[in-house]
Amino acid sequence: MTKQSHKYFALVLGGSQGLGYASALKLAQHGWNIIIIHRDRRSELPQIELKFKAIQNCGVELKSFNLDATNSEKRTSFIEQLPEVLGTSGKIKLLLHSIAKGNLKALTGDAALHQTDLQITSNAMAYSFYDWAKAILDAGCFAKQSKLLAFTSEGNQRVWKHYAAVSVAKTSLETLMKYMAVEFAEFGITTNCIQPGVVETQSFKMIPGHEKLKVASIKRNPFHRLTQPEDVANVVYLLSKDEAHWINGSIIKADGGESL
Repeated sequence: MTKQSHKYFALVLGGSQGLGYASALKLAQHGWNIIIIHRDRRSELPQIELKFKAIQNCGVELKSFNLDATNSEKRTSFIEQLPEVLGTSGKIKLLLHSIAKGNLKALTGDAALHQTDLQITSNAMAYSFYDWAKAILDAGCFAKQSKLLAFTSEGNQRVWKHYAAVSVAKTSLETLMKYMAVEFAEFGITTNCIQPGVVETQSFKMIPGHEKLKVASIKRNPFHRLTQPEDVANVVYLLSKDEAHWINGSIIKADGGESL
């Protein structure tokens, strides 16, 4: 997407760090106006504002909101003000779901995974993707040929230590993606998931035994390195282009061949 007069926005859920931020910055570098929903502590905001400045320096419009995107009341309140945020000529043309909020517990033991943990994790990492897409659609704020993108992981198939809740969420996310791809198509909207290789994000470092996962991933990756946030952001940008509109209902691997 080149810089132009159209007021197209990319709305990034979880865009203050990791894959979400790298994607927002990449899109901004190619002329996209950006709206970021993030949830961060007050003490972290000065550093985050510096990162947001890099997006603004691309010469695009940036609007950021520090709120809990998984909270239904917060979402409803934001959607109500979205037409004002976008302005008279503004539309959302890309929704990127990059929320990493989940429980990493074992299935057994004194602090075992509870059903509530599964619900919280799935709500954040799966159901909220549909909730936000449907709310924006109902508000009439999507542009023609809009793109819906979400991040999944190889943990949807592999068994990683204490990753059960996230794996369940990612599996649910992918199922939702397929149904959204079919049922949102009548509105000219496509829906896809991106499956990155192992990226050393803050959320990855919280996985028990992540150092072993890191070493194993480097060893089996044909390029013998970890996937970087910028690698994934490049794929987000490619899928944001109008030429990618016939890609729908797919899981796009951005791992350098690591999953092979």
